[in-house]
Amino acid sequence: MEINKLDNPAWYSLNETHKDFVVDYEKIKFYDPNYCPFGGALNDEETASGIAKYASLTDGFFVIGNRPDITDKVRVESELICNQMVLDSRIDMDIHEDITELQTEIHKNDLFKLVNLVQPGYFKNMTADLGNYYGIYKNHQLVAVVGERMKMESYTELSAIVTHPEHTGRGYAKQLIVHASNRIFNESKIPYLHVANTNVNAIRLYEKLGFLTRRKISFWKLHAHVL
Repeated sequence: MEINKLDNPAWYSLNETHKDFVVDYEKIKFYDPNYCPFGGALNDEETASGIAKYASLTDGFFVIGNRPDITDKVRVESELICNQMVLDSRIDMDIHEDITELQTEIHKNDLFKLVNLVQPGYFKNMTADLGNYYGIYKNHQLVAVVGERMKMESYTELSAIVTHPEHTGRGYAKQLIVHASNRIFNESKIPYLHVANTNVNAIRLYEKLGFLTRRKISFWKLHAHVL
């Protein structure tokens, strides 16, 4: 079934819609590190060689799924356990804010700064080229964003759901999620997202909008092992 591809979102995204962004080691596929520090494998026991090669390209990165097989050249820094949440139908909610599609270099620079202020380590120089990103500006300041990251033929991941710390509690994220999700449905695809399973407030917001937790999934953070 198509939905089973969500068990391995990086692999299938890089095998389908995002194949132009792949660094392919046959047994494991990674995004070009300038775009996204994620990878995935079909067989977790044959990942060590590819992971060691990718570790020479970037400082820190993530393998999604089961704990990967690694060599002594690589170390596991941490395991981030996320709820993988899927939205089954369009969200019927009015949007009152002006939403900007972030397409210009100025927009993308504002986007990069905001996401890395709130969620440093995930958003790279060219992440914004992976999909559509949307934002809300107040007094010429970008205060909230949402975008698309991993994309396959039937599913698109919502990501970078970020609000500036001085502008929280005003419903900006909710309206951006509605806008982005319904745009994905317009493409005959299904939106999904990943959220740390400890982020109770975010999970509660997503559930109110209709997202349901499909499964827990691990993001293993890896680094080259410096002796």
